[in-house]
Amino acid sequence: MGSGKTWSAAALSLTLTAALAQPATAAAPLLPDLRQAPVGCPGGYTGDPSLCRDWDVCVVTDPKAPNGDCVTSGEMKAVRIRFTTAVDNAGDGPLMLHGRRPNRSSNDMDVRQAFQTARGAAIPATFDDARRATATSMYYEPTPTHLHWHLMGFARMQLRTPNGRMVVADRKNGFCLGDRYRTADADRLPGAQRDAASPEGLLAERLRKSNCGRNDPDATEMFEGISVGQGDDYRKGVDFQWLDLTNVTSGTYDLVNTVNSDRTLVESRYDNNSSSISISVQWPGGAKRRPAVITEAPAVTLLKSCPGTDRCTDQSRQAGLARSGPVHEPAPARPECGTDPSCCCCACE
Repeated sequence: MGSGKTWSAAALSLTLTAALAQPATAAAPLLPDLRQAPVGCPGGYTGDPSLCRDWDVCVVTDPKAPNGDCVTSGEMKAVRIRFTTAVDNAGDGPLMLHGRRPNRSSNDMDVRQAFQTARGAAIPATFDDARRATATSMYYEPTPTHLHWHLMGFARMQLRTPNGRMVVADRKNGFCLGDRYRTADADRLPGAQRDAASPEGLLAERLRKSNCGRNDPDATEMFEGISVGQGDDYRKGVDFQWLDLTNVTSGTYDLVNTVNSDRTLVESRYDNNSSSISISVQWPGGAKRRPAVITEAPAVTLLKSCPGTDRCTDQSRQAGLARSGPVHEPAPARPECGTDPSCCCCACE
């Protein structure tokens, strides 16, 4: 006699039933990839980042004004460097963020991140469908230039010394995310929507039209995000889209912009979340510090643009620059102070 087990038809049936009842392995979600565009370049820009001039030096009379008029004479109280920033989604899946608060007496909404499980699969449409809690929140910004719900802490802007010490941090408090422009490489991204009737296409249409609940302070649920192959930009004329140079001494600095700096949002990679530029700041007359009474803005010169990295000024002294991405070195240029070009889509920002 053999030593193997003999299976009855009933036992085999029960075994197969139990096996089929086991939950299938969950498919890996399609993750976004938030890519910080070069500092001072418009969204979707494809040229040399060292030639970007979406930045300027703005002297204002009211240091507390989030978006004061630039002046070139009269009372000068604060000096700002204003610059455009943009974030692409170059990942496999969309960035989808659902906010909810329990009632109208609560000022902040909790935020969950949702994921698409496969291309063509259903898009999680509600807070309940989004299962991953995040450490961020949404709140309603009541100032006249916004009047909509902001996602907190999406990106950070800093001025740093060449050794990485932070000198000035931004005061920007929130973001209204949506599909504001098409990325330069969208045609090469498999997850970019190509069919308007697909789930991806319907999501993109929703995000193109999104104004983050403008004029709806009573909302208890909100949705923001960025489709694959799309981006969200903030032009330099938007509130708090600047760093304060008033008390910065003459010298060379890195201006660094980083998306998802605390990694509260899940992405497929994080090594492209920062971009930086190297700038020279020089107060008039070769002074080390600003004068007691400001009569002229400091000269601010763009030295380099360093997409894809948070270090720029000292890169030329280091070996192995290729690992951090390209360094673009333009001829020194001084921006024209007091300029204030029209802001695109201010109501969305």
